[in-house]
Amino acid sequence: MNSLFDKIAAAFLFREGTEEDENGTLQPVVTVGSIVWGIILRASIIVLFSFFFIQFFRFHGYWWLALFIFWFAAVYPGWKQFQHFDKKIKDIKENTLCGKCKYFESSGQLCKIYDEHITKDYIPCDGLDWEPKSFEDD
Repeated sequence: MNSLFDKIAAAFLFREGTEEDENGTLQPVVTVGSIVWGIILRASIIVLFSFFFIQFFRFHGYWWLALFIFWFAAVYPGWKQFQHFDKKIKDIKENTLCGKCKYFESSGQLCKIYDEHITKDYIPCDGLDWEPKSFEDD
């Protein structure tokens, strides 16, 4: 039961799994998929609660309030998380060997050959299967 709660909380907070950073602390692995899943989860909760409150408390004149809550509780946090994710991917592309490899998938932050997430300190192939990107791939 606790692991199911942890999985739902991780999706709600836009993270999937963890990785160790340079200080030895565990940081969440964020991908585009986890951000989209978090937005969908938050949006569905807001829609369900707004239907309930509008019908139960007869707030039919305040339907627009649900739109503001939808923006500030679902879409805006996802957008901010995506900006943070994009900054992290740009840093990985500039500072790692994997970022310049043709097998690097930036939306999932993983190596296509080994299907593993990469970090600044972890290269799945240890550079053995590295192939440079062509100019068209950039």
